[in-house]
Amino acid sequence: MGDVLAGNHAVWEFDRTTNSLIIRFARGIRTPRLWHALGERRIPLEALSGVGLTVGRRDTAVLHARVRVGADPLMEAAAGQLREACDPYRLVLPGGGGTGRAAAFTEALRERLGPAGPAERFLVPVPEPAALKAYDARLAFDGGAVTFHWSRTGATTAKWKAGDQRYPLAALAGLVWHSPQRSGGHLRLLTREGAGDPRPDHDLASAVFGVGYGAVHESLPFAAGILAALSDRAPVHAVPGQRSGGRLQHLAELHSAGLLTDAEYRALRDRFTAGA
Repeated sequence: MGDVLAGNHAVWEFDRTTNSLIIRFARGIRTPRLWHALGERRIPLEALSGVGLTVGRRDTAVLHARVRVGADPLMEAAAGQLREACDPYRLVLPGGGGTGRAAAFTEALRERLGPAGPAERFLVPVPEPAALKAYDARLAFDGGAVTFHWSRTGATTAKWKAGDQRYPLAALAGLVWHSPQRSGGHLRLLTREGAGDPRPDHDLASAVFGVGYGAVHESLPFAAGILAALSDRAPVHAVPGQRSGGRLQHLAELHSAGLLTDAEYRALRDRFTAGA
């Protein structure tokens, strides 16, 4: 066991024996529901490229761990869309003299961090997804394929006429998760056959979110679990491609085809450029 810091809604423990950071999220009405869903995470320090310590409001101390590109499928799927208060790598310590302990904790972590460059494989485990209820479909993942069961009331005529869809992992190249907290939230699977309909409500490999459907704490872990399962077959990211130049070219193609919004394109472009 190791050093422990208790924040407002989470506890960080530096486990020196396994060289990892254990994050335990508290449950409460003020705690982000995503953190409830995550429960506890063990982050190998090789998955982190840095740890920052700043002074927040009301004399609080704020720790923020920086994840290497390609190390955590949850953050790859999120692609920079999480709000600051929902960031699972951010810890806020209450004011009252805890800055000294936080600084010592930060330095201890920094001594054992991994390299700053992109990771060659996912290093942070995520739970295997099982099911997700979107506005126009129920999604299921059995470990080998993702299935879309269309809703009679939510799905468009195009989807309903096409019938339920099943996508084996071998047929997928990646995915795009667009936060339900933004306009047009959806989850789109990217197939190796090529782009489908640019409209998520017509694309047979997309599920549309809505009020009460596909919330962040449900849809993001589901998307991350699929990415993790895909990585067992080949290195993948939220947008496929192993080289930065290839990723950027593919991003531009998806954006031109209307499969990525301007905001999605900028977020993913900046993320891949930073990890180049």
